[in-house]
Amino acid sequence: MNKKKKPDNVVFDEETQQYTASLKPYATDVGAPAITTTDTVAWKNRNIHAVNKQISAKYLELKAEYDAMMDQFEYNNLVYSAKFNFEPVIGYTYHLYRNKNEEAFLSVIAPHECNFDYLGTFKLNADKMWEQLKD
Repeated sequence: MNKKKKPDNVVFDEETQQYTASLKPYATDVGAPAITTTDTVAWKNRNIHAVNKQISAKYLELKAEYDAMMDQFEYNNLVYSAKFNFEPVIGYTYHLYRNKNEEAFLSVIAPHECNFDYLGTFKLNADKMWEQLKD
């Protein structure tokens, strides 16, 4: 069977012997808009920049939280390793000093009432963690 060749704009399936233009997900007519690839480079670059900023901000937030936690760990370790001859009461304010032998000790005496080497002021919270109070 010798068939006449169809023009390029006619979509004909040789296997099924049917016109399939209506089944295509794209336009097949000569007057249809041209199929062009979308330039996604600008979109990718914009989104890469936005994602990088978001990840960087989250990293800085986590790093600040980690640094604060490490500071809290260090001064809790310092206070708990200090010498004191009393049982600290939750919610009370205590002052940390260093003696002549470079040993830390905890006291109820305020820094303006003595001339010890002052290290900081702390309060014991309900979780038994020392909170550093700013001067």
